[in-house]
Amino acid sequence: MDVKPPTRQELNSTDFSSMVSALTSAFGDPTRREIYLYVRDFPEGATASGVAQHFDLHPNVARHHLDKLAGGGYLHVEVQRSGSGAGRPSKHYLTTDLLPEVALPVRHDDVLVTLLGRALDALPAGVAEQLATEVGEEYGRLLARSMGDTAEQQRSLRTALHAVADALTAHGFAAHAEKRNNEMRIVSEHCPFGEAVLDNPVICAVDRGMVSGLVSELLGTEPSETAVALQSSRARGDDVCVTAVGS
Repeated sequence: MDVKPPTRQELNSTDFSSMVSALTSAFGDPTRREIYLYVRDFPEGATASGVAQHFDLHPNVARHHLDKLAGGGYLHVEVQRSGSGAGRPSKHYLTTDLLPEVALPVRHDDVLVTLLGRALDALPAGVAEQLATEVGEEYGRLLARSMGDTAEQQRSLRTALHAVADALTAHGFAAHAEKRNNEMRIVSEHCPFGEAVLDNPVICAVDRGMVSGLVSELLGTEPSETAVALQSSRARGDDVCVTAVGS
């Protein structure tokens, strides 16, 4: 009996939209696609200066494309020092196992997410939200560290939020960064936690924690120094989740 490959109809609308958003964000630029293919040919990794020279780009432009791919999980970064140990360490970008032709957003497990929500709901409200936020912050920091040596990047808040949006999109949030009324914010059009957040909105604190952890790690600050405020939430019946971020 022939086994049919997965089709678009087998993905629910949230998963399909998230997949498209993630791939478009990472590979919508033709130069970025060529850079990904170029890096893939270097098992030891490629540097921003090497990419810039090969494609005749300014090093900052090359670094932007590489960081965009790293934020989406398609590249990871290794910081390497010279054999003598002297001089500034160099960042090498290597491809991961997350290939664009098979990339899918992280799929949520309804049962596990529901159980998580019920477990948090059994705690006092303040304790549950603090715990969920701390878990999200720690995971956000880990995601940021996977992008490379964050301390030397000296990102602005705007640049950091675009990197955060890329990382969240790769995890199924279909997120983008924008400026509205002189305020920077993250807008997430889909939620990988599914319908479980409707019964347990405290799970949304994990999202806010992830944003806080990502931003603070990318900026080299503490989470307490990053103001993160929820402005709208799908769990409250809004069309999208909006998180305002300020330093």
